[in-house]
Amino acid sequence: MTNVNYKIFGDTSILVEWEQVIAKDILYDVLAFKFKIEAAYTSGIQVTTAYNSLLIVFDDFKVDLSDEIENLRQIYLQKRKKTDCNSTLWKIPVCYEDEFGIDLKEVAKEKNTSVTKIIELHTRTMYTVYFIGFLPGFLYLGGLPKELTMPRKAMPRLRVEKGAVAIGGNQTGIYPVDSPGGWNIIGNSPLSFFDANKDVPCFAKAGDAIQFYSVTKKEYDDIKTLVNANVFLIESDIYNG
Repeated sequence: MTNVNYKIFGDTSILVEWEQVIAKDILYDVLAFKFKIEAAYTSGIQVTTAYNSLLIVFDDFKVDLSDEIENLRQIYLQKRKKTDCNSTLWKIPVCYEDEFGIDLKEVAKEKNTSVTKIIELHTRTMYTVYFIGFLPGFLYLGGLPKELTMPRKAMPRLRVEKGAVAIGGNQTGIYPVDSPGGWNIIGNSPLSFFDANKDVPCFAKAGDAIQFYSVTKKEYDDIKTLVNANVFLIESDIYNG
């Protein structure tokens, strides 16, 4: 890709930026570059990605960042278009019943359609995980159908329940813990999206895909029991983008 910009960012960091749009081809380019950087620098760095940027932080305070930018340019030219990392499609249960989908009727009214149609649109779509942020385990998902775009609330709630599935602008996401939030809540997932006690605290990663499926309150409660016992296996499959 062209128009990849490098800039010194603080005393020990380099920020790499792509075009400021949310797009899969940019995501794959970012992830491929991350993979190549981590292969070239086996230690001494930390690499963090976002929608269209990548931050490299060096452990060595004496690093010459100008030289490192030239090294990174060469590494970028050697990379493949897509990441070599395996991606996974995760299938996420969601209960959309009134108890959880507290903004669902409002969204349906705003869109001049039925609650059933909103759920159908939300569950038939395969979303891309662009990055994880805001809160540990909060998945920023791209791919929301245009029919479901909904402005964030003018007055955020002081408390959004853990597992809340919501729509904010042209994105959808899941709140991994109780927190304030201004997105429109349409359901709740019984899964745990972040567990600091696990070797991999969040099961999903950038480049993975998410597809929601609807469950009843009874199914939700049953899954929650298995999740709490740490025996629930999330349905997944290989994802080729």
